[in-house]
Amino acid sequence: MIGEWIAMEQWAKCAEMAKPGIVFEIRNAQDQWLLTPCVPNPPVPFDWKSPPVKFRAISEPTPQRSEPLPPPARR
Repeated sequence: MIGEWIAMEQWAKCAEMAKPGIVFEIRNAQDQWLLTPCVPNPPVPFDWKSPPVKFRAISEPTPQRSEPLPPPARR
């Protein structure tokens, strides 16, 4: 499920859309993005050069497994 883009000025509406399996994609003017649950003040990465401008509800992505850790080095 992917919702329509909504201006960040209306972020409070995320509470109406929040439900299990849904997260919110937030984008800024440089098209940088992050995924977050509906929280009062969504976190903004330190390296963003502009504030968030829009958001939409999306289905929570399936977690991806990382490769197994290599065995410990022998000395």
